[in-house]
Amino acid sequence: MTEYGLQLYSVRDITKVNLKDALRQVAEMGYKYVEFAGFFGNSAEDVKSWLDEYGLKVSGTHTGCAAITPTAIKETIAYHKAIGCTNLIVPGAVYGTSEELEYTIALLNYAEKRLAKEGITLGYHNHSKELYKAPHGKVVEDEIWNRTNVELEIDTFWLFNAGIDPVPYLEAHKDRIRVIHLKDGDIPTEGTRDYATAHNDVKGKSLGSGMAPVKAVRDWALANNVLMVVESEGLDPTGPEEVKRCIDFLCSLEA
Repeated sequence: MTEYGLQLYSVRDITKVNLKDALRQVAEMGYKYVEFAGFFGNSAEDVKSWLDEYGLKVSGTHTGCAAITPTAIKETIAYHKAIGCTNLIVPGAVYGTSEELEYTIALLNYAEKRLAKEGITLGYHNHSKELYKAPHGKVVEDEIWNRTNVELEIDTFWLFNAGIDPVPYLEAHKDRIRVIHLKDGDIPTEGTRDYATAHNDVKGKSLGSGMAPVKAVRDWALANNVLMVVESEGLDPTGPEEVKRCIDFLCSLEA
């Protein structure tokens, strides 16, 4: 059976009150990896013990830019090492002005080198806005690709939402992709969108119930040995119920 991870933001209604129980629930559903979206004050020692207790592997974390600055990165590295995590992914950054973009590029380059010395890989997770031309005239995802060595954690739904066919894009950038977000949803079918309106009227859905080419993306990931991390953001009607539908759909593709 194919192994899947889960971005724990998908069950944020549980993690924010009981991270341990969230890990238990997703393990019982059949997810094998987890990608953290915060630790909610829990110690690294506790988190590592829960991972071990439930037989989960940690595929990465979503960790904000504030935690990879020169003054904070040492503590961040120590936490990641304590839980056995070798993949730190920035889930978004500031880039709306030229000055913000330059700051972000410089920070990513600094942190990528510093983390690499500790055996930790730095990645960047896109939304749709990074794929449109920003007010300063640059496409942020292209800037990250061309001016850093960070890996790309491609969120394939946000790619699709930006009007990009995910599979050719993944193929063209595969040398720096080892994990993707497998996600589904509905997008507007009329009108044009740009940097400012990229996320308007978008609705996340559980896998197999939206408009995104989930199966084609899954097939590409399997062929290229790329880890698939499910992210489903709707909490419909709860996070656990939604992500259970996701893994049930994925299991149905195994036949």
